[in-house]
This record gives sequence, C-alpha cells and structure tokens, in this order.
Amino acid sequence: LGLDADDNGLWHQTAGPTVFATFDADTDYFGSRNQQTMLNFRVRDLDAMLAQLRAKGADVAAQTQDMAGVGRFGWVTDPAGNRIELWQPT
Repeated sequence: LGLDADDNGLWHQTAGPTVFATFDADTDYFGSRNQQTMLNFRVRDLDAMLAQLRAKGADVAAQTQDMAGVGRFGWVTDPAGNRIELWQPT
C-alpha cells in the first residue's frame, strides 16, 4: 500500500499508529486456523478493559503479552468465535 511502516508493521499518523501485520497462513495466533483476519483495538488501560469484559461475562484469554517497544496485548473472543485483540501501546 506504500505505507511508511516500521519492521513491526507500525504506521504512525496524527491520531496514533495503525498496524497492518501479516501472519503465516498456518498461524494459530488468531485463535483458530479458520479465522483469517483479526481486529485490533487500541485501549488506554488494558487491565481495566479486560476486567470490564470479564465482569460482563465475555470470553477473555487468561494471558496477556508484552512486546518491547510496541505495548501490551490481550484477547477476547466474540460470541461468533472470532478472536479480537486489545492493544495498549507503549
């Protein structure tokens, strides 16, 4: 697309970075090999958002992931079985 993205797929713009990340066709990162894409939402406070989702009965993954220089990640699965990523930028 001609975007000036860094090695992690981060594209910085006025409103903040946008990520276009590609994964191997056989990845299980999306939670299921049937899922080919995943939405990723920026959040201000990952722990607070995950707690709020758990309190509402959402299917929230127990683990989170820290990526140096990028931020923290957590996941929730919607009622249709699609994994959604939540990202608190560094």
